[in-house]
Amino acid sequence: MLWGGCMYMRRRIFEIIERSDGNDRASSIYDSVMLFLILLSLVPLAFKGEPVTLRCFDVACAVAFIVDYILRLCTADYKYNQRGILPFLRYPFSFMAIVDLVSILPSLTALNRGFKVLRILRIGRALRVFRVFKALRYSRSVEIIVGVFRRSRQSLIAVGSLAVGYILVSALIVFNVEPDSYNTFFDAVYWATVSLTTVGYGDIYPVTTIGRVVTMISSMFGIAVVAMPAGIITAGYMDELRERREDRGDE
Repeated sequence: MLWGGCMYMRRRIFEIIERSDGNDRASSIYDSVMLFLILLSLVPLAFKGEPVTLRCFDVACAVAFIVDYILRLCTADYKYNQRGILPFLRYPFSFMAIVDLVSILPSLTALNRGFKVLRILRIGRALRVFRVFKALRYSRSVEIIVGVFRRSRQSLIAVGSLAVGYILVSALIVFNVEPDSYNTFFDAVYWATVSLTTVGYGDIYPVTTIGRVVTMISSMFGIAVVAMPAGIITAGYMDELRERREDRGDE
């Protein structure tokens, strides 16, 4: 009797902490609270110092995240639909579990002290940004966007590879035709990147005629390269929405 009640409780906890489909009110409330806490926990990052009030916010959010992590670990067998100890050993190595852990650790006093000793406290502070990724499991809109990128990953990888290749070729060309303007090859890569994206900060630029010709070609090519991912993502987004409507039986 007691064992059955415990199993039912764990099952119910799993149903609540998993992202709601809209029919479970308790799960919907849990999702909303966690999203609010995630956003609240990012507020201290907008300040250079860390006043007591903000520190209290961070600690409270960290405690909530720790409880959430423990609950998910305790119900891992339901998540993977497996019995035995294997799912409990598997869960800590899943992507979202690692994100949860990395987002929690910087809030622990002991870890922050260690970072102070190593003079890299800012890295520990910045790791809290990983809490943004925690929102992935609670937002249906983000889930759609992730599905779009998953659907279009081959095309995006191809475009990304094309862009990286062109950046490296442009950097090699300008680095050799105008060596006085670029101290290192990395400076040339930086110039090629901002030229390809048509940003053009103007802090590094060629001064010779051939160097400027290379810049013009790179900028024109960048317009096409930057535009391609937008079209791919838009098409993938429309396909994702259409499939979801069909799954729901909408017309």
